[in-house]
Amino acid sequence: MKTLNKFQNILYVLGAVMLLVGAASYVTAWSLSFYFYAVGACIFAAMQCLAGYEGDNLIVKRLRIQQVIGALLLVCTAVFMAMRTFNFGFARRNEWMVCLAVACVFELYTAFRIPSELEKESGRNNDNKIKNG
Repeated sequence: MKTLNKFQNILYVLGAVMLLVGAASYVTAWSLSFYFYAVGACIFAAMQCLAGYEGDNLIVKRLRIQQVIGALLLVCTAVFMAMRTFNFGFARRNEWMVCLAVACVFELYTAFRIPSELEKESGRNNDNKIKNG
């Protein structure tokens, strides 16, 4: 996996915290919660897309695609929140919760599976080096 530099990593964590605060406080009808969520979702998704995978493992590539879809769904959730907050479009009820739940499933699944697959891949590479060396 391509690692983020220190500044990008700080932005990634800041985006995640803003995302969490915005989603948790949106239910309380705090006026700024939508903005916290939207900015956090955009930062989080951008940083997650920057951390790409440069290897050739098809399983990790598939998981990265799922992770990017999850990040885009987090941004979609912000659009649904905007529709509800500003009363426009088709999503005027709690559709944002469904989109957020699906995004969370994608993000949580890939958060556990990608490191597991990378560990397996590094184990296989070490075994091949020992056999060939």
